[in-house]
Amino acid sequence: MNRTDRLYALVEELRAVSPRPRSARWLAARFEVSSRTIERDIGALQEAGVPIWAEPGRTGGYVLDRARTLPPVNLTAAEAVAMAVALHRLAGTPFAGPGGTALRKLVAVLQPADAVEAHRLAGRVHLIGDGPATPVPAVVADAVSARRVLRIGYADRDGTGSLRDVEPLGYLGNTRHWYLVAWCRLRDELRCFRTDRIRSVRPLPEVVSRELRLTDLDIPHRRVRPLSLV
Repeated sequence: MNRTDRLYALVEELRAVSPRPRSARWLAARFEVSSRTIERDIGALQEAGVPIWAEPGRTGGYVLDRARTLPPVNLTAAEAVAMAVALHRLAGTPFAGPGGTALRKLVAVLQPADAVEAHRLAGRVHLIGDGPATPVPAVVADAVSARRVLRIGYADRDGTGSLRDVEPLGYLGNTRHWYLVAWCRLRDELRCFRTDRIRSVRPLPEVVSRELRLTDLDIPHRRVRPLSLV
């Protein structure tokens, strides 16, 4: 059994017995590898976002939260690679990190044969460029989800720097840049901050209470397309 198949099988084994634990020694015997190999595999799955934790004690072991994982996914190799291409194109966006963990979760729950074929097909796909040219600082990306006020050092178009407290409300993105849409306390108005002009970021303890409305944006509505999950 190769490592890809073993990672898939590990998830399914832990899902089948959840919420009971499986020890590294038991799993090592089950998959005919060393306990150290199992520990490395579990670590890789955890880094990929699979909700596995270790229960200490003589009867402890590794436990998987079944409610927060996907069952085996019946995607074709082409469908899996299509999703991988789309997720890789998130580079430079506020969701690049979550996109990477989503892709690893997807691969982990593919049927073994489908995973092998998907890897073969992916090896024939080559990308030029990563996506929008301007990256979004991780602290900024996290602040919109966490609804935390930020203190940012920002350079205007002419290069003049300023320090200001802002309330992150959302994002605007096009093919060239990403913008943080936030309420600027310095000017007491809604502003769009180009993320490549944000020189420093510090989260503050205050929580954002405002909500972003499409009518608040000084942009013709026909040019703005809200993101949809359907």
